[in-house]
Amino acid sequence: MLALLGRAPKAVPQPATTGAQAVIGVVIGLIAQSDTLAAVARGWLPVLGIGLATLLASMGAGLLMGVQRGVSPLTGLLALTAGGASGLVAISRELGGDERVVAVVQYLRVGLVTATMPVVATLAFGAQHSPPGGEAAATAPWYLGLGVLAFCCAVGIPLGVLTRVPAGALLGPMVVALALALTGWSFGSTPPSPVVDVAYAVIGWQAGVRFTRESLRTVARVLPLAIGLVVVIIGACAALGVALSHLTGATLLEGYLATTPGGIYAVLATAISAGTNVTFVVAMQVLRVVLMLLIAPLVARLAGRRWGTTGAD
Repeated sequence: MLALLGRAPKAVPQPATTGAQAVIGVVIGLIAQSDTLAAVARGWLPVLGIGLATLLASMGAGLLMGVQRGVSPLTGLLALTAGGASGLVAISRELGGDERVVAVVQYLRVGLVTATMPVVATLAFGAQHSPPGGEAAATAPWYLGLGVLAFCCAVGIPLGVLTRVPAGALLGPMVVALALALTGWSFGSTPPSPVVDVAYAVIGWQAGVRFTRESLRTVARVLPLAIGLVVVIIGACAALGVALSHLTGATLLEGYLATTPGGIYAVLATAISAGTNVTFVVAMQVLRVVLMLLIAPLVARLAGRRWGTTGAD
């Protein structure tokens, strides 16, 4: 609102942006656990192939969005790549995309996937509610999560700078957090919620200060095409889920939930409610998010060189 009135600051301070990206990277890295990913280890080839196929489907749809006036193919690619919406929004400007369009379309994708998932799971795949079982997992103390977060940022941010990878402030801490999680050295911790909330607020601030009346018109123009492409992505991923179930022996419902393009926590809730193999579903979703955030910046850099980075101003 302040940006539309011309009263917002021109930009977010770089240290705040870097810190927010690092926090989000750590959050994503810590969702991977060794026992979870072990669930897909035996069928790693079809699992990896289907994971990459979901990546190609969403990225291909994103490039198609570049036909919309005012949206570059690069911005479309970042806006519709399915995996880590907050992470892609955080790094979109650094990669040369228009973070305003990316933010709106990414969260539109998550919203549509989350809204349609229970309906599709019930009507198309016969999901039925089952009472949850088991006990809640123990939560590590907040100070341990804060310590792990500090370590991942202290090691990961310089690592990203030294390796010169795209979006190093996010990917460096994410890789360190991923290594800690897979080796058990994260001790089941997560960054404290207030710190994560501040990081999300900074990313929202980063996108918000660049909104203008003209950019709102561009976003409004792109919404019908974006909605249509999201529906196509959902359908393509559901078909890939059917292929995954045949290749791995999972049920059709598990295949669908494992390949759903977004809303990992909503997927988890649906999987638990339906009494499916939650570990398999979550492992596939985590693999998808990690693959997307490792590959998307590299593809975005290539797309920026090929098609340029022009978009809405």
